[in-house]
Amino acid sequence: MRLIEILLRKWLHGKYPDANDASVRKVYGTCSSIIGICCNILLFLIKYAVGTLSGSIAIVSDAFNNLSDCASCLVTLFGYRLAAKPADKEHPFGHGRMEYFASLGISVIIALMGFELLRNAVEKLVHPQPVVFHVVTLLVLLLSIGVKFWMMYFNTVLGKRIRATAMLATAKDSRNDAIATSVTALALVTSLVTDAPVDGIVGIGVSLVILKSAVDIIRETVSDLLGRPAEPEVVQKLKELVLSKPGIEGVHDILIHNYGAGNQIGSCHVEVRSDADFVTIHGIVDMIEREIYETMRIRMTIHMDPIELNNVEVDRYRALAQQILKSLDPALSLHDFRMVPGEKNKRLVFDVVMPFSCSYTEEEIEAYLCAEIQKADPTCTASIWLEHDYT
Repeated sequence: MRLIEILLRKWLHGKYPDANDASVRKVYGTCSSIIGICCNILLFLIKYAVGTLSGSIAIVSDAFNNLSDCASCLVTLFGYRLAAKPADKEHPFGHGRMEYFASLGISVIIALMGFELLRNAVEKLVHPQPVVFHVVTLLVLLLSIGVKFWMMYFNTVLGKRIRATAMLATAKDSRNDAIATSVTALALVTSLVTDAPVDGIVGIGVSLVILKSAVDIIRETVSDLLGRPAEPEVVQKLKELVLSKPGIEGVHDILIHNYGAGNQIGSCHVEVRSDADFVTIHGIVDMIEREIYETMRIRMTIHMDPIELNNVEVDRYRALAQQILKSLDPALSLHDFRMVPGEKNKRLVFDVVMPFSCSYTEEEIEAYLCAEIQKADPTCTASIWLEHDYT
């Protein structure tokens, strides 16, 4: 950990890093890539020299595998450099999502490695070849395992610190390399006591684990590209910030779109008293939008919904609607409730939030609410808007 801190201080010139700052993320990506390229080239030179001198085809092949690992480092390097590009006319939301494409590129490299290892393992199982033990060969393999596990740790620390999927994917790539080399070392040691094709058997299992890790990275990255809900901690912090301001009675309809780290755009509705001074409330809302951007780096647009409070009749009908809603499904909730009086009938207008796990359709919920409200009070009709919770 101390070595990592020294490297980061050198690259960041003593600055305190902001994980959402594109320039800081570019420095992290550059640091990760350069260290990875240097380590892989070092392993290539050592393995190639030892493999050539000892006549070991296995070590020479592993050397070129390390050289090809530089490709994933280059993908990370260019991915973070492209992600740091400022917004332009064609891409007004910036280029932050290039990090996700870098992750996809690395996952493809991991998948290709997994397929190649599976092919070699099956070939060794079908056509086993004797493995000749050499102490120098074992030492080189152990060195490679140690370096790869350190690279995994290094990229994991950096990836978690700035929440970077590409670096976490690179960490998994290094872990897979270490496991694959461990299989070779295991086969080398077991050659002293058995002629069984241990490397082929274990290699098949390892290749399947590697392929699964590639699929997991692809699944997570595609989810980011398709759009996933904001982290619960972010939503909770945003709610607490909004509700702490004077004149704000409630907040709902929170939407947050992620265009890469440090580039989030969102919107929400806040409930305010219908009898409040709207000029004053508008100033408070503007202040909230600025504070959200300064503290959370989210460009937020806030819409105001006026609600009537301390009205006994409105409160009674709101409670009735909530009771009927909860009797259908406790996970359902409502907001923006208001009553529109008429000469003979009253119209209850409100929004219903339904989770994606709800077993009822929108039509079923609306029909049930309208029927139950009219059954409870024949003078009432309901106008309902159904929506999903996107957080």
